[in-house]
Formats: sequence, C-alpha cells, structure tokens
Amino acid sequence: MQLGRFIARGVIGSLFIGHGTQKLFGSFGGPGLEGTDQMMTALEMRPARRNSLAAGVTETAGGALLVAGLATPLAAASLIGVMITAIRKVHLPNGPWAANGGWEYNAVLIAALTVLAEDGPGDLSLDAATGLERRGARWALAALAIGALASTATIELGRRTPAESPAAGQPTGAGAGGGDGQSPFGDTAGDPVTDD
Repeated sequence: MQLGRFIARGVIGSLFIGHGTQKLFGSFGGPGLEGTDQMMTALEMRPARRNSLAAGVTETAGGALLVAGLATPLAAASLIGVMITAIRKVHLPNGPWAANGGWEYNAVLIAALTVLAEDGPGDLSLDAATGLERRGARWALAALAIGALASTATIELGRRTPAESPAAGQPTGAGAGGGDGQSPFGDTAGDPVTDD
C-alpha cells in the first residue's frame, strides 16, 4: 500500500499540475490565461481573471503538494473543490459518462483524493518525514466538506459579481452555453476548452 499511495499521488498530482499549468501558462497545448478567461466568462465565473488564476494556482499547487505528500488533507480539499466546481458548472448536465462530457472522471478523482486524505500519503512523503501526517475518516470528511464549501462559495461569488464587458469576440455567460443545459465546450471529459 505504501507503493500504491506513492504511485497514486504521483500520477494524480502530476495530472493536476499539468491542468493547472495549461490554464496559467498554456503548457501542454492548454489555453493559457486568455483562453481560461474565456472559459470562466462562459461559465459565469466572475471575475474571469481571478477565477482563472485561482483554478490554475489551485491545481498546480495542490498537485505539487499531493506529489510531495505534504499537507495532504489540504491538497485533497483544494483539488476536490476544483473537481466539484467542474462537475457543477460543466459536466453535470451531460450525465455520468466521460465519453459524453459527463462527470465520471471528476468523481473518480474526488474518490481517490478522499482515500488519500483518509489513509494518508504513506511513508514515502514529506508529511511522514516531518511528522506532520494527518489521516483518518475525520480528515477525509473534512477534505470533502471544505472542497464542497469552497466550490459553493466560488460559484456564488461568481453569480453575484456583475458581468464584465466582454472584449470583441469573447463569449458571454448566457450566450456561450445557451439555456439548453448543454456544456458550452462540447463533449470533453477533462477540462473544458474554448475555440480560438
């Protein structure tokens, strides 16, 4: 199990780092901040730049903490919050299956992060090396609760913040997704993307 947790942390954390740097810097073919701003505007996550930075930094830093096995419940909570927000704002109307742009991938990540918060990062971690490891059912439930609360607060702040004046050609929240419950970004299992 020590090796399994080490591998899980490495894989999951690295993928989150990749998604975060896609948003922040355009790494790995990602949209960068400008494209992420468009996505946030379409999702009515206002102000767009603040939410772009928050999502990118949370995924990058949370992923790095997870890989290192440092502050594992905090890392799990932050990444769970991002995944809950992705489900609520993008994937939920598409049903469960990732092939249809649904939420199964996000749910699997939430479950894996919850397990890591409950079982701890293992002996091959900075938490264990420094004696700061925290684990157990209470930590797992706390990570889930904090992630859900952070998601709710982020979505509510975006809803209450007045719409920004869009630049020419930039999608707006109501028009980009339509009122039909469909994702404004097509059928995508991972992060939503925007058209150039």
